[in-house]
Amino acid sequence: AEFAILRMLSTDPNGKCVFVAPKEDIVDSIYGDWRRRFGMILKGNQIALNGEIQTDLKLLNLAKITLCTAKQWDALSRRWRQRKPVKAVTLFIVDELHFLGADVGPTMEVIISRMRFISSKRREDSSSPMRIIGLGASLANAREVAEWMGVTTKSMFNFSPKFVLEQSSFSSRLMAMAKPVYNAVIKHGAGKPVIVIVPSKRQAQLTAIDLMTYHETIAGRSFRGTNASSDQLQEVLESFREGVIKQVLTNGVGFVHGGMNDEEKEKVCSLFREEILSVLVCPADQCWTLQERAHLVVIMGTEIYDGRERRYVSYPVADLLHMMGRACRQGLDENGKCVILCHSPKKMHLKKLLYEPLPIESHLHQYLHDHMNSEITAKTISSMQDAIDYITWTFLYRRLTKNPNYYNLQGTSNVHLSEHMSEMIESVLGDLSESKCCQADDDGEVSPLNLGLIAAYYYIQYTTVELMASSITPKTKIRGIIEILSAASEFSSFPIRHGEEKSLQILTRTLSLKLPDSAQYNDANTKALILLQSHFSRKTLSTDLYFDKKSILVESINLIQAIVDVISSNGWLKPALAAMELSQMVVQGLWSKDNVLLQIPHCTNEIIKRCEAYEGEEPIESIFDILSIEDDARNDIFRLSNDKMADVAAFCNNYPSIDVTFKVEDQNDITAGDPVRIHVQLEREVDEEDLEEMDATLGLVSAPLFPKEKREGWWVVIGDLSSNTLLSLKRLNLQHKQKVTLEFLAPEEPGDHNMTLFCISDSYLGCDQEFSLPLSVAANDSDDDDDDDDEED
Repeated sequence: AEFAILRMLSTDPNGKCVFVAPKEDIVDSIYGDWRRRFGMILKGNQIALNGEIQTDLKLLNLAKITLCTAKQWDALSRRWRQRKPVKAVTLFIVDELHFLGADVGPTMEVIISRMRFISSKRREDSSSPMRIIGLGASLANAREVAEWMGVTTKSMFNFSPKFVLEQSSFSSRLMAMAKPVYNAVIKHGAGKPVIVIVPSKRQAQLTAIDLMTYHETIAGRSFRGTNASSDQLQEVLESFREGVIKQVLTNGVGFVHGGMNDEEKEKVCSLFREEILSVLVCPADQCWTLQERAHLVVIMGTEIYDGRERRYVSYPVADLLHMMGRACRQGLDENGKCVILCHSPKKMHLKKLLYEPLPIESHLHQYLHDHMNSEITAKTISSMQDAIDYITWTFLYRRLTKNPNYYNLQGTSNVHLSEHMSEMIESVLGDLSESKCCQADDDGEVSPLNLGLIAAYYYIQYTTVELMASSITPKTKIRGIIEILSAASEFSSFPIRHGEEKSLQILTRTLSLKLPDSAQYNDANTKALILLQSHFSRKTLSTDLYFDKKSILVESINLIQAIVDVISSNGWLKPALAAMELSQMVVQGLWSKDNVLLQIPHCTNEIIKRCEAYEGEEPIESIFDILSIEDDARNDIFRLSNDKMADVAAFCNNYPSIDVTFKVEDQNDITAGDPVRIHVQLEREVDEEDLEEMDATLGLVSAPLFPKEKREGWWVVIGDLSSNTLLSLKRLNLQHKQKVTLEFLAPEEPGDHNMTLFCISDSYLGCDQEFSLPLSVAANDSDDDDDDDDEED
């Protein structure tokens, strides 16, 4: 990939590269590496996308090298005809191609097919063709994959997967594997760095202790490396509070897991890189984030607990291959070694998987609905024939006749293939039509509907948007919207770990809202509901649940915006306002009924009581009141250290103060049933002197409890509270100043009407504004003429 990028940079000054990987962990790892490698050449023109469409488009337009996940690129490239940065890509690299057979495989298959189609269109337009490169493990059907990607025979390289592999088979109980792991480290490690991969976070700690204990007892010494410096090690040890990690590090063994913060992980990994530690223990779920390599990798067990199925399941083959790939120190070792400890009955199965090339089959037929919906909304598919033509671009089409039993194909003739594809397309379009995402007529013409447009725009599953549309009513309140949000299909794949059901039951006892009667603790959607409520109540969670909560919060923002659009399509005002409040709750980690001052970092209930007891000219009820009081009074209320007061000042100064002005177009000439246009301007109150300095950070949200950087979004809404009617809505991203025009039809009844204009933040509590919007509606001339005709008759 790096050679291809260097070739692009040297031969095409206007070239743009997009690098796609299946997992975010891979993207983060390579992005950090490439920033160091290409930083001096490109001066920051390499970026990683963050998943927000508008921001990503701007980044893509500016960058020479763009890194992203398959899902991020799918969301960005769906409307490629209208997005010039997507069409400007000259080098497209897909890493870990063997993931075509994994869960993310259908998405990878779709984006590769789409980029091939874009490349063919560029060739037809006499533009320079796009170069497409795929990288992956050895594949049994590599030639088919290459032909599908448009790669010529001379450009395809599929290396033998054979390598020297020592394999031991013991009881599946991890306790029985402890001594064999130690034996493998001593026998095959040869005093060089060793990585041990275990099934869980808890096991990582136990294995590190076992290795330390065995080595002290048997060999009488520690695993500390030849480069170990007592002073350097002592300096690192002082930064850790946990006694276990200090003890094992002192003896040359380290462990990392998902519960450690990035700084702690980096300290342990840096000790391993500098060979102060000889052994590093890592849980299987962290193998994709681990950048370190070793002479020996020991895989301690090949199963992990799946709480949804309530049983132990085998590691995916792609994960196993990646773990084994860590046993490779280029330029340092002539070879690398991997020892796998597994249950005896699985030995032959694993040998077959690892010694022979990995066969790849398409899974697109199982996930076709959402991808088909996105192409219908992009107008790539407008008929049954277009849908069939679309399938012919995919890897699925090439595999149908090669492995007919796998795809339930009755025969391999053209007739059987045509019938199978027609049935598959009809079934998918039927499901999409039933969920009201698209409409298909008797002539085979297909057109998108509103729910399909919402699902494609926000990159959510069609089953989720169908659930939203069927569950929300005009009387739905925040409680109902929280339950609908947590029931989204996007959360159904979250893991339920061993023993986690009991932890969730304990959390449930103190929830503000009771769980539905149908809730099951081994259900991922119930887990999402519990973790969302725990977030709003700011409850302390275990490490694993905390990291699950972070993923749920990031996913929730997109889903809430989709909920708002579904509600606005029905014209309901109060449920829409409730959903917007929920967005603020997710970002700030508070219930909407909580005191808005709790958004301030380090603010506690004791500080709130002092605010309530404050006897100044004006009571302290909002963030703006905190800014207006004297410094001495503010310090007396908060009573925090200087560092913490700096956090308070940063939040309060960043809290949005928005000036809203609006004007009704032709206000004195509004007639019943005619369009009404209202021009609204939002302007952030900020000193002109500070504007240039703050330009890059303007609009960034201060949200210590939200796990990702976020920019402010604002909903501008016009509605009638008395009738619960939403008349017009627009969402915008605000930096300094933004203008927007809202349009709706005037009421059919002449007379005076009192509407309301709302300006709602998606990130902060307590800064929303609403304005009375009186309208005088005159009778339509045609109505008067009709009345006169009736009187004459």
